[in-house]
Amino acid sequence: MVDHSSDAADSDSWLHPHLGTTTRGGHAPREYVVALQHVALALDADPRWRSWWQQSGLSSCELGIVAEGRLDHLRPSADIRRLEDRLQANFTCALPTGTASAERTAADEVRAMFEVIRQALTLPALPPSPPLPCVPRDVPDVPVTAKRLPEPTHEPEVQGYLTLTQIQEFFA
Repeated sequence: MVDHSSDAADSDSWLHPHLGTTTRGGHAPREYVVALQHVALALDADPRWRSWWQQSGLSSCELGIVAEGRLDHLRPSADIRRLEDRLQANFTCALPTGTASAERTAADEVRAMFEVIRQALTLPALPPSPPLPCVPRDVPDVPVTAKRLPEPTHEPEVQGYLTLTQIQEFFA
């Protein structure tokens, strides 16, 4: 069981997720944002993942995840920084499309983010993903930072992803 209360998320946690979305008239579906948080909290609570993280020598990982809407981008776009005894890692991810479940897509995206972190910190292989219980229906609202993208004033340049500067500034 993953406890979604804010008290559980703060006590003894090594993983602190921060969620955000970029919008142009829309926003990330609540179901997907909840699924991203649910996956992060499941990893935080898993003893194998806690043991794996302890090998980094860092006290915590602040994981910023920006769900980018319909942008087709190279995933995961990342900005990873060591700040004293913690890691600040900001990533972009796509919203789920098609028939894939929000939970499965969120689990795949978060695991891909940790693979990038693993490589950056030269840590051993990731532990197996813990079984994910169903997301409870009564999860409180997840705090999400939403930033509206400026409307293009002319034909937009085909970029397809947030730049590193945009990722760095997202949670500022």
